Amino acid sequence: MNERGTNYGQADWQWRAVETKNREFDGVFYFAVQTTGIFCRPSCSSRPPKRQNVAFFITTAEAENAGFRACLRCKPKNEYEPGAGALLIQKAFEMMRSDEIEISTIDELSTQMDVSTGHLQKTFKAVLGLSPKEVMDMMRMENFKENVRETDVTTSLYESGFGSSRSLYEKAGERLGMTPATYKKGGKNMKINYTIVDSRLGKLMVASTEKGICSVSFGDTADELKQELEKEFFAATIESNDEKLKEAVTAILKSLDGEKAILSLPLDLHASAFQMRVWAELRKIPHGETRSYGQIATSLGTPKSFRAVARACATNPVALVNPCHRVIAADGKLSGYKWGIERKAELLTLEKESSK
Repeated sequence: MNERGTNYGQADWQWRAVETKNREFDGVFYFAVQTTGIFCRPSCSSRPPKRQNVAFFITTAEAENAGFRACLRCKPKNEYEPGAGALLIQKAFEMMRSDEIEISTIDELSTQMDVSTGHLQKTFKAVLGLSPKEVMDMMRMENFKENVRETDVTTSLYESGFGSSRSLYEKAGERLGMTPATYKKGGKNMKINYTIVDSRLGKLMVASTEKGICSVSFGDTADELKQELEKEFFAATIESNDEKLKEAVTAILKSLDGEKAILSLPLDLHASAFQMRVWAELRKIPHGETRSYGQIATSLGTPKSFRAVARACATNPVALVNPCHRVIAADGKLSGYKWGIERKAELLTLEKESSK
């Protein structure tokens, strides 16, 4: 069984292929869902699972040995010929994860793989929608997030592949939403109250510090949501408090039921200045309407920053309050949503109907 790492350097390139049902990767690997006991090929048309319930395998035999049975819909035991692009990306990730080869630049990676830098760039963009550099940055930052909990910032910086503190801090705002030193504290000396209630989109968790709301999340189970909160604020004192959050929860549930009022709850968010600007712009999108990432970037006066806008939406910690579900791709298609693309679709449908 593959290591079920939660960072992009371990398994999330596979998760991205599953999310997009990418046929290029059929035959390269298989994914299994803990809650159903079934394993599939990446392009399976079944309902997308939750990331935390997924494990990855290189062969069908490994999946079966782990106790999973083959999906009757996508028939993963049939022979499939992987796409050339998928095989190239798989090889690239193996090299980037290797302890025997030190790779710090795209040129070094392309040299090791005996392909041109241009071809590598083109393949990553076409298959994953990301450049090799973006992937490397993600890997370094996720490694840093794991390492910094065990040691100091400086040591973690170099162990994670950052060549200098400047390179780390330049990425910290968009990846961590705060400085590395603040992230290491993990909510130290903070008291966080939370409550979990039922909503029309599943379980809803609302959490707050003394200053304001710090998290609003959807999930399938209360345990899942609590674990996510504890992981993000690993050094904080976290307590359940339904009464203290009753007013905020009521306002959020009303917005789910079609109330068009803008949610103006007090917030306590740690983020870069750019993220804050993006989230403020999201709150200006009227109920029942949508904007593209490019339109948000243009409204901020930085029309070329649409990818950074997408990342800011992806790191939004307060669902509905910062309505990132109202941001879609330029072609009108629904792009990713932190709490599941199906929830995003349902939210937009509900808002459109209530605006008639």
